[in-house]
Amino acid sequence: MLRHTYEGQDCNLARTLEVVGERWTLLIVRSALLGIQRFDGFLGNLDIARNVLTNRLARLVEHGLMERVPYQDKPVRYEYRLTTTGRDLTRAVIALMQWGDRNLPQELGPPRRADHIGCDGSIHVELHCSHCGRRVHDEEVDVRPIR
Repeated sequence: MLRHTYEGQDCNLARTLEVVGERWTLLIVRSALLGIQRFDGFLGNLDIARNVLTNRLARLVEHGLMERVPYQDKPVRYEYRLTTTGRDLTRAVIALMQWGDRNLPQELGPPRRADHIGCDGSIHVELHCSHCGRRVHDEEVDVRPIR
């Protein structure tokens, strides 16, 4: 949730950061990818204030990245589950984890990794050309306006 309004800009990255760019948001999504679904679970996994967590979860629900599903009637309590749109952030979260592992390494190595369910191989985010199918290296990328 950036404080700048981007009025007059036509930028897909700025529009995305308005929804997921606040520091806690991607950490909440990461926790959900780790299997956490309940408010107290997020609180225990993150060093986050209750009011901030409440606000971020509401925003994720508002933008369709998570859904609020009741799991108890008396009192009513909810789980927060990633939607298809929220799960679509998996690649971005893994890419940021990989960037941190390469550029901000820890002495003990990475604290977690992404594995392929079924064969347990590690997942790596890579760039591929939609035209030739070849793997593309960072220095081969040209980001440019198209309108």
